[in-house]
Amino acid sequence: MHNNIAERLTSAYQQIAEITAKCQREASTAQLIAVSKTKPVADISEAYAAGQRAFGENYVQELVEKAQFFENRTDIRWHFIGPIQSNKTRDIAAFADVVHSIERAKIAERLAAQRKPSQAPLQVLIQINISGEASKSGVLPTEMLALAKVINDLPQLELIGLMAIPEPAVAGDNPQAFQAMVDLSKQLTTIYPQANQLSMGMSDDWQQALTFGATMIRLGTAIFGHRETTKHE
Repeated sequence: MHNNIAERLTSAYQQIAEITAKCQREASTAQLIAVSKTKPVADISEAYAAGQRAFGENYVQELVEKAQFFENRTDIRWHFIGPIQSNKTRDIAAFADVVHSIERAKIAERLAAQRKPSQAPLQVLIQINISGEASKSGVLPTEMLALAKVINDLPQLELIGLMAIPEPAVAGDNPQAFQAMVDLSKQLTTIYPQANQLSMGMSDDWQQALTFGATMIRLGTAIFGHRETTKHE
């Protein structure tokens, strides 16, 4: 059975409403970011027509092309969620509204320097390597507060929270990683109360992430279907 993008979005938002209600949270405290990486602008247009406004991109070139294509739709918010190379920060600073994957002071400093004063501050999240995987990006939990201080002191950046990509767990069951992120979030917000966003949960584990208090879930396959594997950059 082939559902279109609008139907998948409706279904996801219904599930968000049900899960947040069970957790005695407002549905509005959970934001769905439609991860549109490798997907054509036609798919984004379809999601936009269905009411979706937050889109996630992993590749800088795609972010730039899509943000420019939709530049007249000023209510779209572009979330950059991929690894960041130093030589790509200028484009991210210019075109992203939110960056989820800050893991080095150098990258934060470059983004701050390259964000134009005429633009709103770039909202950023610190990526935590919560499962301690050598192959994963992110700072170790013990490094979080040092990086948070660097970001908080930079003009043109606004620290809004934490992001993690826990290692895939059996049947999408990953309570330890999610609980560890919740604990880190509490630690961060005691010092930086505004940094209360928690970006965790993807197409296979987002329902559980929500029960742990995720405020941003990143759904690609669940909204746009399986993606073609293409080479970027």
